[in-house]
Amino acid sequence: MADLKSTFLDVYSILKSDLLQDPSFEFTHESRQWLERMLDYNVRGGKLNRGLSVVDSYKLLKQGQDLTEKETFLSCALGWCIEWLQAYFLVLDDIMDNSVTRRGQPCWFRKPKVGMIAINDGILLRNHIHRILKKHFREMPYYVDLVDLFNEVEFQTACGQMIDLITTFDGEKDLSKYSLQIHRRIVQYKTAYYSFYLPVACALLMAGENLENHTDVKNVLVDMGIYFQVQDDYLDCFADPETLGKIGTDIEDFKCSWLVVKALERCNEEQTKILYENYGKAEPSNVAKVKALYKELDLEGAFMEYEKESYEKLTKLIEAHQSKAIQAVLKSFLAKIYKRQK
Repeated sequence: MADLKSTFLDVYSILKSDLLQDPSFEFTHESRQWLERMLDYNVRGGKLNRGLSVVDSYKLLKQGQDLTEKETFLSCALGWCIEWLQAYFLVLDDIMDNSVTRRGQPCWFRKPKVGMIAINDGILLRNHIHRILKKHFREMPYYVDLVDLFNEVEFQTACGQMIDLITTFDGEKDLSKYSLQIHRRIVQYKTAYYSFYLPVACALLMAGENLENHTDVKNVLVDMGIYFQVQDDYLDCFADPETLGKIGTDIEDFKCSWLVVKALERCNEEQTKILYENYGKAEPSNVAKVKALYKELDLEGAFMEYEKESYEKLTKLIEAHQSKAIQAVLKSFLAKIYKRQK
């Protein structure tokens, strides 16, 4: 794994160098410096799980055959395209949410001398994906399908973000808008497609597969993405911040979290009143009342039950797949997230 990660990071250096020398633009020393700093801060700084999973998935689809140098490079390059996509979403998302930190450091737009220049940086990050695809994949038979895939997933994610923003609009905190169905729609479009389906779809295209023949794979991965987000919602409230690496703020932020939706389902009239009066308020006393209510409603137990059912359902769907190689890809994704603590 360490070896794969170092290979993956080497490919980042090559892709970054290509972009810093892009012949379509006459860079000045200052603009090249800005771009390099922006890329290192936003693209290279994450956990790289999505990107690395393209390479892992492609290896599993090759069923133990060693990858050629070119296959390794191309699968890494596609992995980085997803990391670029993620960086583009996060840079703009942080501005929309007026966030303070990301990955334990200040959000990019909070950095001195950056501010709203970050909006243009987001646009650049989005454009870089297609520069990378054009330079390294245009001769590939699956090039058009790749471009199509990235455009489709970007559109779905932006629509998910739209539902999230208009549902959780800050000026009118209205819990009656929240339901399991709304939660599922936000998560499916905002997270599941680009985090779970996209890495596997990239690997399938590289392996010569037609994505139209794999809607069942897409459905399993979307379900897995929803399960992943429900875990995230649970951990935000119940995990130890030391283990999680951050302090959860879903209650203060009035998030359409799985926990609040489940709470609304289980509350009696008195409990509903407590939730309406305290959810979305930043005071520690308000947050404590919501957490106490979650305990009273046994949402930990509800989550354990949900996790068990999800795992059994996903395992059943995976084992029903006719391809052992695709089963292996899906099982590797599920193994990474099942009962995770952070």
